[in-house]
Amino acid sequence: MTDLQALRTHYRAEKAALLQSLASGGSSSTRGVRAALGKLSALADATLKTLWQRAGFERPFALAAVGGFGRGELFPYSDVDVLVLLPDDQSPDNDPQLKARIEGFIGSCWDAGLEIGSSVRTVSECLNEAARDVTIQTSLIESRLITGNTELFAGFEKQFFSAIDPKAFFVAKTLELRQRHTKFDNTPYSLEPNCKESPGGLRDLQVILWVAKAAGYGGNWDALARGGLATTFEVKQIKHNEALLRLIRVRLHLIAQRREDRLVFDLQSAVAKSFGYEAPSPSTDSRAFVRPSEALMRRYYWAAKAVTQLNQILLLNIEERLNPSTHEPRPINARFYDKAGMVEVASDDLYEREPHAILETFLLYQTTVGLKGLSARTLRALYNARDLMDAGFRRDPINRETFKQILMQRDGITHAMRLMNETSVLGRYLWVFRRIVGQMQHDLFHVYTVDQHILMVLRNVRRFFIVEHAHEYPFCSQLASGWDKPWILYVAALFHDIAKGRGGDHSELGSSEVRRFCKQHAIDRSDASLIEFIVHEHLTMSRIAQKSDLSDPDIIQAFAKRVGNERNLTALYLLTVADIRGTSPKVWNAWKGKLLEDLYRLTLRSLGGRAPDPDAEVEARKREALVMLALHALPFEAHKPLWDTLDVGYFMRHDAADIAWHTRQLSRHMGSGKSIVRARQSPVGEGLQVLVYTPDQRDLFARICGYFDQGGFSILDARVHTANNGYALDTFQVTTSVLPEHYRELTSMVESELARAIAQTGPLPPPSRGRVSRRVKSFPITPRVTLRPDEKAQRWLLNISASDRVGLLYCVARVLAKHNINLQLAKIATLGERVDDTFLIQGAELQHNRAQIEIETELLEALA
Repeated sequence: MTDLQALRTHYRAEKAALLQSLASGGSSSTRGVRAALGKLSALADATLKTLWQRAGFERPFALAAVGGFGRGELFPYSDVDVLVLLPDDQSPDNDPQLKARIEGFIGSCWDAGLEIGSSVRTVSECLNEAARDVTIQTSLIESRLITGNTELFAGFEKQFFSAIDPKAFFVAKTLELRQRHTKFDNTPYSLEPNCKESPGGLRDLQVILWVAKAAGYGGNWDALARGGLATTFEVKQIKHNEALLRLIRVRLHLIAQRREDRLVFDLQSAVAKSFGYEAPSPSTDSRAFVRPSEALMRRYYWAAKAVTQLNQILLLNIEERLNPSTHEPRPINARFYDKAGMVEVASDDLYEREPHAILETFLLYQTTVGLKGLSARTLRALYNARDLMDAGFRRDPINRETFKQILMQRDGITHAMRLMNETSVLGRYLWVFRRIVGQMQHDLFHVYTVDQHILMVLRNVRRFFIVEHAHEYPFCSQLASGWDKPWILYVAALFHDIAKGRGGDHSELGSSEVRRFCKQHAIDRSDASLIEFIVHEHLTMSRIAQKSDLSDPDIIQAFAKRVGNERNLTALYLLTVADIRGTSPKVWNAWKGKLLEDLYRLTLRSLGGRAPDPDAEVEARKREALVMLALHALPFEAHKPLWDTLDVGYFMRHDAADIAWHTRQLSRHMGSGKSIVRARQSPVGEGLQVLVYTPDQRDLFARICGYFDQGGFSILDARVHTANNGYALDTFQVTTSVLPEHYRELTSMVESELARAIAQTGPLPPPSRGRVSRRVKSFPITPRVTLRPDEKAQRWLLNISASDRVGLLYCVARVLAKHNINLQLAKIATLGERVDDTFLIQGAELQHNRAQIEIETELLEALA
């Protein structure tokens, strides 16, 4: 046991020294990482050899390394996978003594500090298992002898490789690759990518070597180059990106101190720091602030993108060699062929001889029926032609005309642009686009890199023009059907966020970029002016819809003046919907859709020459509400007692359907002195609409928010109104995780429990300590509070911005209640994991500077 303890001490000390050298090795340098992993593997080899000798295996057995350990590289916290290989006549199942000795050897490996994954098989068992299970077959492809019987291992290898069917293995591994990619949403641009398993990760490179080795084409990159499956340039690119991914994986293991292959939020900043990325000092330009984690992720995404391209090229090459095509390529024109539905270049040097053919590739892909992708030959030619796409290429009038044609095609714009981005052509032609490729935004709002967000918005705009998608956003599709130039919106989508991350106002900078683009591509002045307007104003409509009181005629008139005409309004509306939908699956909801549509319709009416007339609008809503009420057989003039207590503001803030619902629920209770709570399934999207009618009290809004906080509800919107009889009439839009089929029970529960909560007296209950997501923990937003008088200087606008968490609104409401602040309107905007809420408030304390400062300070403390 003493020598085993000494071996364990030696192994741990040697491994610690190697890990120390890996941790301290020159920040972001990828040099030597493969050698360091090789040393870790060699250390494990030496320890295993000593233990094998110590076990005294005199019989003709062999010890082999398999899996990643078989490649001769061992990551800091990866398992040491070994195979104890036995002759067919030496099965431990038939020899209890042999079984005990093998178990003793495996136990001694653990005792010595090796975390091993072990299998014990005869040669025949290995071959049979491999034939049944492609995972075992893959593991054995990388096997290498550590110690023991050389002839036994050589004989096994010979039989194993002769039994492999390269074509079947290729099919199995590519299907497995597609399934793995699907699991990771088919994108290398995941927020928390797995640097081993995600698309563009190390596993994608290993798949190439596995299928190549199975087919006898070589087991390393240089062998593939010698065999003509990869060019020298491609091998150089593979080695460079593989080294970076290896180093990232090593740093993840070292920082997490366990096997961790995911770049999770908690670790991104620490890994970035280990690469030498530092946050800028306060003296630097904070407008162009880039987090260290964003710099690291950009570097990772660029590597993953290159690996994805090279994986596609080499796998297509191997497939073509394994399955020589029997289909004759069909000529498309003098430069290109249709090869089994793939665009094939007529010659390998086509792009070098005729650079104009680069963009023509994508125009053909768009316009030729039946084409579904690019062949390996074309992908390789594009990959090797990247240096041709220089400033001269971008200035070339023919290239500019071709790119303009791609944008103006009726069909295929989304696929063409995505393919251009995947092959790096889009960033090479539009140099300004290249700057945002792989740029992550840790703003708790966007869940895609800037380039992927832009392409997502482009796709959303395109879907408005496709009949098959008309059911998704009927109003947008209706507007799009009357739009004559879809390409105008495509260009605006392509440029709306193109200046992100530069510092300054990206809308301003983006409009300058698109103005230059339109001039260079000879776009008609009126069209160019519209595109520039959309890019410049692309945030305006969502800001007004989500933060302003749409019942205020002055706000609608000011927005109508800014928009100018119906064409501008429609274009801005379509891009705004596409943009919000393209930020994160969590951000869009039906309530936001309703606010935007309301703003569109109100502005359109104003643009039609009808100045908003509050009195006429109120009368129209009252008439419409009375028509609805007539369907419910209410007594004659049953609405009057309620309506006589309500002012113009109430009727302007609620549509006719809500007014009718309120009247039906409240008319028979007028003068009873009761508190009324009613809930129904929201007529706008998911969740509930909740009505509260009760004698007004100082902390009413806070009590209601407290109930929703305790019940796990999220408040999307609050409309607070105080009638002239001293009653509060408040309407809330709330959502919950409860399934829709339980809404009946949910509405009953809310009606009874909220009524009880309102009736309570005494101090407000403490806010629940809502859990904060890992993303918010890793990338918190500094809370901001602004308090300013509205344009009429009668009320105050309170704006808060902070990381989202359960109960946040209740914390704000408690502060307002403490200072006797009356709430008149709450616009709740939850953007992913960030909140940006606006409140219209009144209160005597707001007239004093000292009290204002006190309120702002307490709000900041509540948000922190």
